[in-house]
Amino acid sequence: MPLLTQLAIGQHATITAIEAEESLFHRLSALGFRVGKPLSIIRRANFNGPLHVRLGTTDVILRDTEAARIHILAP
Repeated sequence: MPLLTQLAIGQHATITAIEAEESLFHRLSALGFRVGKPLSIIRRANFNGPLHVRLGTTDVILRDTEAARIHILAP
């Protein structure tokens, strides 16, 4: 399964799984990251920096290590 970190800027995808320890899983859920939710990458910082992700009308900045825990399905 592809990871959120592999999604290109401007591409859309759907979350298929989140593999994280309980505390990170709850934090991501509180930010709106849930299985079945569509998202897209708005921008990516240089040198494996944070990702700017859009979930519906909400924008979230995620560390690369956190984004690597989110599995996606890209069309």
